[in-house]
Amino acid sequence: MTAAEMPNDVLAEMARVLNVEAGALTLMAETLGAPHRAAIDILRAVTGRVIVSGVGKSGHVGRKIAATFASTGTPAQFVHPTEASHGDLGMITASDACLAISNSGETTELADLVTYTRRFSIPLIAITRRAESTLAREADVVLLLPDADEACPMGMAPTTSTTASLALGDALAVALMMGRGFGRDDFRVFHPGGKLGAQLLRVEAVMVPAAELPLVTGDLPMREGLVSMSGKGFGVLGVTADGTPASRLSGIITDGDLRRHLDRLFDATVAEVATATPKVIAPDALASEALKVMNEKKITALFVVDAAGHPLGLIRLHDCLRAGVA
Repeated sequence: MTAAEMPNDVLAEMARVLNVEAGALTLMAETLGAPHRAAIDILRAVTGRVIVSGVGKSGHVGRKIAATFASTGTPAQFVHPTEASHGDLGMITASDACLAISNSGETTELADLVTYTRRFSIPLIAITRRAESTLAREADVVLLLPDADEACPMGMAPTTSTTASLALGDALAVALMMGRGFGRDDFRVFHPGGKLGAQLLRVEAVMVPAAELPLVTGDLPMREGLVSMSGKGFGVLGVTADGTPASRLSGIITDGDLRRHLDRLFDATVAEVATATPKVIAPDALASEALKVMNEKKITALFVVDAAGHPLGLIRLHDCLRAGVA
């Protein structure tokens, strides 16, 4: 059955759920205040890790929050409260801070962890909907979830509350990330694999090095330039004053340039065939930026140059694709 064939009441119910949860997030955004600042201050001051804990759906949310913290520059670990009661409290040290999640604030499994934090003066931040709950009374800082109904029509299944908890965790993680000046290079360190890692590759990481570049002088006869171009097998030829990377790149020759000058190709010099203002890119640019330029300009390679215009390398379309940049 396609979405278009589904009964209207089913789609209406889905829309209702999304609107209920979106409304809760909007309400939470409008009520941010001093407790949230205090939570950020505690988390920024942690010299150990942020220990996140919760049971059931709150536990699932807590695992994701811990993972988001860890991947954005805030060391974090999820500790299940039941396992904590059977020895895993030893994972929590005086240099850590705890973030406990419980919609009701009365989750009995959290009792030992809460007691442990109080005994050893470990900062405790609570995410709960009930300000008068046991968890809220014991915590150093309470981040209240919006007083909104669960999207479940029976009001029982954790839906709105878990969405709000997850979004609040994201908000804390991103605020900490921005406060630490966590940037692309830091992100790359924590995400070396997969699509994210590929998108954060620098040009210098995938380029052909300067020693392998096909470089010639502008006064060289084009017939000799063709030999050099063919010998390197890159489909391009760079032009510098002395034919080495020690001089500024003054032009390039591509297959397109060869076709445009086909009628006089063997009577011309390299400089007469070359494009004098080629597109180039810096070594610290993202490889994804190089790919974007090549796609926009319908070219297959870019010379990589330093601030003075000296050729440092060559990045090709298939180098980007092979590295997973797309």
